[in-house]
Amino acid sequence: MNEKNAVMDAMAVKDGKIIEVGAEQQILNKYQSEKIIDAKGKDIYPGLTDAHGHILSYIHQKLNLDLVGCKSYDEVIKRVEEYQIKKNRKIIIGRGWDQSLWGTNDLPTNDLLNKILPSTPICLYRIDGHAALVNDAMLELAGISSSTKVDGGIIELKENKPTGLLIDNAMNLISKYLPDYPEKEKLTALEEIQNELFQFGITGVHEAGIEFKDIAFFKKYIEKDILKLNLYAMLIASEENIKFAKKNGTFKFKNLSIRSFKVFGDGALGSRGAFLKKHYDDHPGHFGMLTTSPLEMQKVAKLCEDIGYQMNTHAIGDSTNSILLKLYEAVYSKNKDHRWRIEHAQVVDPKEIAWFGKFGVFPSVQPTHAVSDQRWAKTRLGEERMKGAYAYKSLLKSYGMLAIGTDFPIELTNPFLTIHAAVQRKDKNNFPADGFYENEAINLEECLKGMTIWAAFASFDENRLGSIEAGKEATFVIFEKPIESSKAYSENFAWKTFIRGKNVYASDEL
Repeated sequence: MNEKNAVMDAMAVKDGKIIEVGAEQQILNKYQSEKIIDAKGKDIYPGLTDAHGHILSYIHQKLNLDLVGCKSYDEVIKRVEEYQIKKNRKIIIGRGWDQSLWGTNDLPTNDLLNKILPSTPICLYRIDGHAALVNDAMLELAGISSSTKVDGGIIELKENKPTGLLIDNAMNLISKYLPDYPEKEKLTALEEIQNELFQFGITGVHEAGIEFKDIAFFKKYIEKDILKLNLYAMLIASEENIKFAKKNGTFKFKNLSIRSFKVFGDGALGSRGAFLKKHYDDHPGHFGMLTTSPLEMQKVAKLCEDIGYQMNTHAIGDSTNSILLKLYEAVYSKNKDHRWRIEHAQVVDPKEIAWFGKFGVFPSVQPTHAVSDQRWAKTRLGEERMKGAYAYKSLLKSYGMLAIGTDFPIELTNPFLTIHAAVQRKDKNNFPADGFYENEAINLEECLKGMTIWAAFASFDENRLGSIEAGKEATFVIFEKPIESSKAYSENFAWKTFIRGKNVYASDEL
């Protein structure tokens, strides 16, 4: 995955670093070692990076009530009842419901939740994490009423009474009332997640948003040599994190790197929280909203500029992307290599796609979102705006690189689903047959670069990771089958995964 996209036969590794790559006989004649790995002709690639994931959210999803894949609201209710019989929680937290799977675009109300467990507070997050359905017991616990106001969020009302639906910043009103899980349970979940990533050849994650306390959590298990993944963490712009960044600047602790802030520009398209230039086609008069004010965005931008941090902003709607592109323009005039990122870049005004390249804005995208959202995206946006939606080929043409991830646990961690979505524009069931706006497909090489060398550029790690070259870390994966992309989806897995020369996963040892 170097600039020439060269293919070699063998490599020599010493002390966790690649010292030479070349022809098989060249390497075998020049070097001797007690340990030689015969890859049996299998494909070897740099370890894959998920350039936008949420390990911490995935930990909680594993410990929460799982609502992923519910085909109806009744199924949600059934899972809540079964979970409570088994766990008997004082407060029930769940995640993963998606009303688009229920044959409706209407967001739910809490009537049924109130009936089944009227005195137990319940909080159920939507699959995208940008909306929550809570029952009246939770509203009462948090002191939320029809008169409660919140900036950058919505408390849905019906007949001047909360329906239980909280969107974007409105969810912050209940977060402090939600209990955490014991650290032992969280560690078990962390190890399960890491092993899942290793089995797909994923050796690094750009962790998209952490609180100050999470730094200590990651450091603790890195120090114990339990957390081996390369982590590039983005800080939430809290007071504690700002103090940390000002004090430490670019921070490195073994395999943990910190030099960026994550800002939430708007909500999600599925919950109609993404901020659009024109109203939603299926909700006239509603434009979505900014979850962070332009003034606050400017403050974070100035901070990042002063201390040499990236600003990585969640931007779904075309209005939010426009605001961010104009904001990023100012720093580009001072620093041509700032590499500030827009996370998702999901709906962009076609006339403004060229601004990514013009202002040096790194697009960080998740191709599986396109094929997951295809059920309702056009209903939300209309045909005209779809020309700038999930436009990965156009974004690549503009900037020259893409950082590619999954946004797990919203989507699955499987990178081969990402490849299928990016190259074929299809989901795992090979739908739609001709691809979802297939004119915006990228090719296999481009997709793989987005998960290797371009992802390394997106985190200032191109001299350490992302390609198999002399001087770089020996972080690589040997795959069971050749990496290919065809019209029909096929599974693939890692045969062996290595981080800094150490074998961290082997399928034949399971």
